[in-house]
Amino acid sequence: MREELPDLAAMSGFGARIAAKLRAGDVVALAGDLGAGKTTLARAIIAALGYEGEVPSPTFTIIETYDPPATSLPLAHVDFYRLKHPDEAQELGLDDYRQGAALLAEWPDHAGGFAHEPACLSILLESAEEGRIAIVEAGPDWLSRLP
Repeated sequence: MREELPDLAAMSGFGARIAAKLRAGDVVALAGDLGAGKTTLARAIIAALGYEGEVPSPTFTIIETYDPPATSLPLAHVDFYRLKHPDEAQELGLDDYRQGAALLAEWPDHAGGFAHEPACLSILLESAEEGRIAIVEAGPDWLSRLP
């Protein structure tokens, strides 16, 4: 599936549609070049889940967590950009953060990827003439709830 995202409002709307379908155990894997809009889309999803504060990029902290009542479900926002090897994702205790939570994963390939998981929604963001294009691939658990 391709989604045209010509501006920030379209990105926010796309994020809201994802958030409306998001469940604990899901992974939203956000890929794309630097500046493609991964963090912007993650922020839109987190805001649509009810979070009203500033959403920092987890580039340096690697993991930011959000829990009810600030969000409608527990969520871990992870940026794997700085990882040198996929094994480092396990060293971070990623499984603990994922327990009962949804995962927003930026640079998922640096953690070994998540596309093999049934509850993974993979989104590749690419620059377009106007805005961005999202190329979406859904795992089996997402097929009936594509945003």
